[in-house]
Amino acid sequence: MQARFNYYGNPVGEKFQKYLNSAARAFESTLPAETAFLCMIRASQINGCSVCTDMHTKDAAHAGETPDRLNLVAAWREAKAFTDAERAALELTEQGTRVADAAGGVPDEIWANAARHYDDDQLAALVSLIAVINAYNRLNVIVRQPAGDYQPGQWS
Repeated sequence: MQARFNYYGNPVGEKFQKYLNSAARAFESTLPAETAFLCMIRASQINGCSVCTDMHTKDAAHAGETPDRLNLVAAWREAKAFTDAERAALELTEQGTRVADAAGGVPDEIWANAARHYDDDQLAALVSLIAVINAYNRLNVIVRQPAGDYQPGQWS
């Protein structure tokens, strides 16, 4: 499989990616790394982004995440492997990723649950992470960027 278009080799695409990466640095150390990985993986699964699913799953494993938890991200509601805080973050990620599916956006009870587990800086980081990963997912899905050959830390 080949990409429709070399977005990452295009000057405009490279410039946008540079700014998007810079924006992502704003929240890097604010959330627990495990939570960030879980949320990026879940959004990428929902959006069908094989590039981001491949990258973030491999990076999470490389950082010490267990295969059991990685294998259960798509079914997190029924899995005992996640903390209440991680569940709140995953739910906010799903709701924030599927905004087009709900006329009212993210329900108040989902936000309130996340706010019980995260302070304001962490909530800002979580919202920012959800926005950034959804942007990357859309870039990759639109150009049909192929996945599978990512090596942990390749884009660090």
